[in-house]
Amino acid sequence: MPTKIHLSLLLAICIALTSCAPAAQPTAAPVVVEPTFIVQPSETATNTPLPSETPTLTPTATSTETPSPVPTVESLSATVNTNLVSCRYGPGSEYLYLDAFKQDYPLTLLGQTGGNDWLMVHDEGFGDCWVKAKFLNIQGDYKTLPVVYPEPAHIPMTSRYAPTAVISATRAGNNVTVVWLAVKVDIGDFEDAEMFIYIAEIWRCEGGQLIFDPIASNRETVTFVDEPGCAQPSHGRIFVQEKHGYTRPAEIAPWP
Repeated sequence: MPTKIHLSLLLAICIALTSCAPAAQPTAAPVVVEPTFIVQPSETATNTPLPSETPTLTPTATSTETPSPVPTVESLSATVNTNLVSCRYGPGSEYLYLDAFKQDYPLTLLGQTGGNDWLMVHDEGFGDCWVKAKFLNIQGDYKTLPVVYPEPAHIPMTSRYAPTAVISATRAGNNVTVVWLAVKVDIGDFEDAEMFIYIAEIWRCEGGQLIFDPIASNRETVTFVDEPGCAQPSHGRIFVQEKHGYTRPAEIAPWP
């Protein structure tokens, strides 16, 4: 009897101890921490915009090239290519006659006007005068000659007559008309029957270029075309012409 009691008591104690023990907790999975890498940009790296970004393009400045100036030579050699060519006191057929050269005659070219195709030539016997380029075989490009007119080259002067005076210079579209006072030249002071009393030297704009245009007239007015678009201003002057030379010029005031 006592043995049964002890067994029952022991069994009861074991059951009580088992029920009071805490339940086993599940083992937690280990947490893996991924390393963080920071990429440092290199000095040569370029920033690439994200797909959602619109890159801003900065226009590149366009350089404007300045045309190189034509090199200048001191002189050129030439020969006459026609039977007989006139050499004038000024750069145009309107000026007084000085001399004539035969075909193949050698000449030295010293300058140009920069606005037409008349060239200043030198001859040992007669000095300096002007010949049209197309009547010469030129060794080189005459546009490389220095511009010598209206300075330092000049036309011969006379004191026999007073200069004229410009009255007006007016524009109608691209046409400019200049009017000046009359000067009476004695018939004995005409070089020949074809001589003109007045020479209007006009620097006018045509096709974006300043053209030198000497205009002869026996009336006290000339009209010429002067277009816009030249970097240099148009201008001009009026000479009275007689067989001994030219009066002082009458400058034309800037026209509109």
